[in-house]
Amino acid sequence: MTARILVVDDIPANVKLLEARLLAEYFEVLTAENGHRALEICDSTQVDLVLLDVMMPGIDGFEVCQRLKLNPRTAHIPVVMVTALDQPSDRVRGLKAGADDFLTKPVNDLQLISRVKSLMRLKTLSDELRIRAETARKVGMDDLMKLADERVDEGGRILLVDGRGTSQERIVKTLKPIASVMPMSDPQAAVFEAAESNFDLVIVNSNFEDYDPLRLCSQLRSLERTRFIPVLLVTEQGADEQVVRAFDLGVNDYISRPIDPNELIARSLTQIRRKRYNDRLRAGLQQTMELAITDPLTGLSNRRYLDNHIKTLFARATARGRALSVCIADIDRFKSINDMYGHDAGDEVLRQFAARIRGAVRGADLACRFGGEEFVVVMPDTDREAAVSVAERLRLSIEGTPFALRGSDLRVNVTASLGIATIGDETHTPERLFKQADEALYEAKNMGRNRVVAAAA
Repeated sequence: MTARILVVDDIPANVKLLEARLLAEYFEVLTAENGHRALEICDSTQVDLVLLDVMMPGIDGFEVCQRLKLNPRTAHIPVVMVTALDQPSDRVRGLKAGADDFLTKPVNDLQLISRVKSLMRLKTLSDELRIRAETARKVGMDDLMKLADERVDEGGRILLVDGRGTSQERIVKTLKPIASVMPMSDPQAAVFEAAESNFDLVIVNSNFEDYDPLRLCSQLRSLERTRFIPVLLVTEQGADEQVVRAFDLGVNDYISRPIDPNELIARSLTQIRRKRYNDRLRAGLQQTMELAITDPLTGLSNRRYLDNHIKTLFARATARGRALSVCIADIDRFKSINDMYGHDAGDEVLRQFAARIRGAVRGADLACRFGGEEFVVVMPDTDREAAVSVAERLRLSIEGTPFALRGSDLRVNVTASLGIATIGDETHTPERLFKQADEALYEAKNMGRNRVVAAAA
């Protein structure tokens, strides 16, 4: 794993020490001697993580961190504060400023490198989501991808897995102002609960007498439905080896006992914010993908999706020796509908035509808008006779009931011509299959429209 890390400290010896440790792990290292220079570097250069000293002349690390997190260009950069301050209040202040972690000097090498690698894995995921979100924004999906500020102190849901009732009570009471907490003592039951419910954070207390808490962490990361839920581990003081292994397994953060209530709240809020940010990105990405392959007027799949998916269906059918049929449907004299009633009426006809296609085809069939007034239905495992039957059912549903124009009492009679082609000895490519279906459609038009014609086998 490679990354560019900025080390910020006004003491050259501290900078050299951290730089040597990071270079030994093959990280690229930049350095800054004060907060102003650090802000300049982050604003002008790609930085993957900041190791930030707190006590510096000019502006201290708390203010530097706060400025980084308030700047949209740098808010995504993980910040680890490295300082000689060791009071819980200092850690809380750093976390509230937006820091992702707070390491105390002298820094433990193992924890430092494990922490850096863990944060880089998380940043890689967020960066990929952000890049795709930015792409969506550039193609005009601002409203879809807009990441509104979250009030994470309202409605947070936390699953607490803790082997002792007394510590459960203390943690639930501590987190009550920011979240509803579900305490559980059975780790295996907790895995199922996490998979079935919608939690913003899982807190795993390592106080079980006969169970390894890291096994639970591993299970949460291995399941698809819990893979992206942040995990906060509660450990004993000095449990360095457990912490390192936890980070390797994908645990997001840890806190040592005895638990400082303010620090627990701050770390929990940090994890909830990060999850909700990534969830919003991920949901927006899913919607963007759907828009990219969906015709916005009819809601059917578009030609882009068809062009890619037909190759998979064709290859599968030929490899297995199975039937595959394609039907191209074209609305008869569609231009006259636009000319007589207007383009809004034409759009309404297209929408209702698509709805009738959905009603006529089967669940395994793929219905697409090919372009204009042409539609395509791909029918896997369907021979010529069965395809003609489906197409005839569609034709009758279109002819049988006039199309109602929204906002008026007008009813428009619509018919369609349909061409069918099925994989045969002469069909070696998807393109050839489509050409045969198109030729059959052309024949249906020439024969007087409102009919189904199947290409010769």
